Amino acid sequence: MTDNELHRLTIAEAAGLIESRSLSPVELTRAYLDRIEELNDRLGAYISVMSESALAQASRAETEIAGGNYRGKMHGIPVAVKDIIYTKGVLTSAASRVLSDHVPDYDSTIVERLDAAGAVLLGKLNLSEFAIGGTIDHPFGTPRNPWDTGRSAGGSSSGSAVAVAGSLCAGALGSDTGGSIRGPSAFCGIVGLRPTYGRVTRHGVIPMSWSLDTVGPMTHTVEDCAIMLQTIAGHDERDSSSADEPVPDYSESLGDWPREVRVALPREAMDFDGLNGEVRDSVASSADQLAEIGADVEHADLPMLAHSGAVFLATADVDAATFHMDWLKSRADLYDWNTRTRLESAAITPSPVYLRGLRARTLVRDEMISTLEDYDFIVMPASPTAAPPIARSTGSPGGYYQGRLDLARRRYTSPAALAGLPAISVPCGFTESGLPIGLQIIGRPFSEPDLFRIARAYEQATDWRGYRTPQTG
Repeated sequence: MTDNELHRLTIAEAAGLIESRSLSPVELTRAYLDRIEELNDRLGAYISVMSESALAQASRAETEIAGGNYRGKMHGIPVAVKDIIYTKGVLTSAASRVLSDHVPDYDSTIVERLDAAGAVLLGKLNLSEFAIGGTIDHPFGTPRNPWDTGRSAGGSSSGSAVAVAGSLCAGALGSDTGGSIRGPSAFCGIVGLRPTYGRVTRHGVIPMSWSLDTVGPMTHTVEDCAIMLQTIAGHDERDSSSADEPVPDYSESLGDWPREVRVALPREAMDFDGLNGEVRDSVASSADQLAEIGADVEHADLPMLAHSGAVFLATADVDAATFHMDWLKSRADLYDWNTRTRLESAAITPSPVYLRGLRARTLVRDEMISTLEDYDFIVMPASPTAAPPIARSTGSPGGYYQGRLDLARRRYTSPAALAGLPAISVPCGFTESGLPIGLQIIGRPFSEPDLFRIARAYEQATDWRGYRTPQTG
């Protein structure tokens, strides 16, 4: 493999070559830094590129491995993280002018764990301002979908999706409050996991909603997703929401297909006039494929799906406004128009509305948990449409983040978030115009091993894995 092709390696492939000393971590890191220099101005994936420290980490990894101290599959692997994750001595801006000079004096637990695993941190990734979604004016440039640079990369983990899809890193970390990993992953044709709430620490991560936020991996393959989750999962006493649950070996979950599993396909997700026909057909075909490899797929009724988007906005936005209250008073003019509008509107939400939202959230959670008592998984689209044009994907009036269309898309990603459940998006096809479509699979709490197993089985039974964007190769 030539230097110009190293970016095509998966994490698992690169790890095998690095462990056998057939590939230098320094060589691999330089290949990605060259890609970033070539493509980032066009794609807008990175806010900060940490070239000097990345090469130092890669050199350290190479020396350690040569000395027989191989730390595991992430050792020497170049990755990047969303710019709400604290990095000591490096700008953590949340893609906002409000934090344009914010340089933390400590690392987040996640960055500590990546470093302990020997990973190479290439830089900090672009996003919707404060991970809220619908940004109109991105201070560090608009993230652009590598499949079509005139199309949206989703929100809010847009830079993370772009960096992986465009092969500007081997894997990335994003965050998912109500769909911000799964939506961008679907739009950009990659794998993205929202872990169970509490599975991954959020110490040193700028919040949107304390009761919904999760951090998770975004990669080219399900196997790579499992490798990255292994590195960052686990209890952290510095995060009060961190679950004190044992971390299984996720790579072991990639074995045989789990026979005799039951899969629910919600009618409210498929029989909905806001669902694009090509997306519906692709997801229906994916359900048929799951049936062909042994799953019992049945239609099910989940009526609260139709209300989940409104429930999410009534609760998550109020949580966000609480965090931003002081800055809204002192720095309101520095916010993007849409971010400020959403936060200020949420700040004056009457408390009875918020409380009713919390009660409705309980109904959504109960419905999801009840369904997963009868079924092993719930499957549905990760998004009701493929990536819209950037001009329609902002928070400006008439855009993708406004009104009925916004609530339509949220019925697909909000339910798992409101219930605290793990959910994975995997590529499941393309539109006639060549835009990716994502299949979402939702599991029981802490069932990530089962999610990886079914997602991997689907991935191997189809032809969607390994496609690379025509824009970047």
